Amino acid sequence: MNPSNPNFAAEVAASFAQQQIMNLIGARLSLVEPGAVEITLPYREDLTQQDRYLHAGIVTTIADSACGYAAFTLMPAGSRVLAVEFKVNLLRPARAPEFVARAEVIKPGRTLTVVRADVFGIEESDRQLVATMQGTMMCIANKS
Repeated sequence: MNPSNPNFAAEVAASFAQQQIMNLIGARLSLVEPGAVEITLPYREDLTQQDRYLHAGIVTTIADSACGYAAFTLMPAGSRVLAVEFKVNLLRPARAPEFVARAEVIKPGRTLTVVRADVFGIEESDRQLVATMQGTMMCIANKS
C-alpha cells in the first residue's frame, strides 16, 4: 500500500504520544508501516480482571488504537483518525507476559477505511491469538 503522506510514521508517532491512555497502560508503538501498525503491551496486574487475565477493555483498547493508526498511515498529511465502529471477538483468556496488537488495512478509502487487528499473547517464542477485531476508521480531513 502506498501512503499519500511521506511523513506518515512521524505523524503516527506524534499522535500516539498524545494518547494519554496508551501512556497510562504502558503501551508502545512497535511497528509502523504503510497500512500496518503494531502496539505492544506488557502484562500488568493492575490491568487485569478478577481472574488475573488482561481485561477485555484493555485488549480492545490496544486493538482499536492499532486499527486506527494502521488506517492513519494511509491518510493525507494533517488528517485525523476516528473509529466509527468495530467488533471484537475474544478468543481465549488473555494471560501472557506481553501482548501485541497487529492491525492491517483491509480496504483503504478516502473517508472510511476497513481494518483488521489480531491481538496475540506472547510468551517466549509462542504466540497465541487472544482476540480479533474488525473496524471502520474515518478520516477527518485537515480544514486548512
